[in-house]
Amino acid sequence: MIVERLRDADQVGVAELASATGASEMTVRRDLDQLASRGVLRRVHGGAVPAAPSGIEPPFAARATAAIAAKRAIAAAAAELIRDGETIVLDSGTTALELARLLRGRAVTVMPLSLHAAAELADDPDVRLLLPGGEPRPGEQALVGPLTVASLRALRFDVAVLSPCAFGLDAGLMAFDLGDAEVKRTALDVAARAIVLADGAKWRRAALAHVCSADRADVVITDPGAPEDQRGALADRGVLVHVAVPLENR
Repeated sequence: MIVERLRDADQVGVAELASATGASEMTVRRDLDQLASRGVLRRVHGGAVPAAPSGIEPPFAARATAAIAAKRAIAAAAAELIRDGETIVLDSGTTALELARLLRGRAVTVMPLSLHAAAELADDPDVRLLLPGGEPRPGEQALVGPLTVASLRALRFDVAVLSPCAFGLDAGLMAFDLGDAEVKRTALDVAARAIVLADGAKWRRAALAHVCSADRADVVITDPGAPEDQRGALADRGVLVHVAVPLENR
């Protein structure tokens, strides 16, 4: 019954399921935990949500408007960690695009890995813009392929700012596209330090391709929606975890 309800609903609650079945809330929680361990659903506070297929990437246009306040707060925190004069390889993705907008007017060198971010910085006289080669993925406009990898390997950067498609303490950084995962790994290889931008929703998502372990990052910037236990465990591994609170929640 839990699985059937999740086919038609965005979320089910423990109290709701207990009322519908006559089972205790403790029993419902155990069933939800068991289903979550089998990948059927994903546990959230007070209930569960459907487990998104790891091979299906939400459209860029849909992601660009989702959790926008959190993404802007994360981008603002990342901008504060970037010093004038630094060289930055900037990942594709909607949070990275928000950071590109904040880098306008800064004396930095940026190689963006998407045409969206490149267009944002193209007319800025203060930013030194480096364009990699590569093939833009339809819709995403993220640059992938051997030309992108070769462009990255020819340079060395102060900072790699990565915006993974999914993130978790055990699963690490993940991407939906295999070519995108390769580009992200290469960006890490050619940068002195790594900043990861992962809003709370990404900590509860799965994607097909593994990029690297979670503690490969020097800094992870997230929001209050990220699981507190995972944030603490990641900090114990030596990663600086910064929680950026959206303005509307302050």
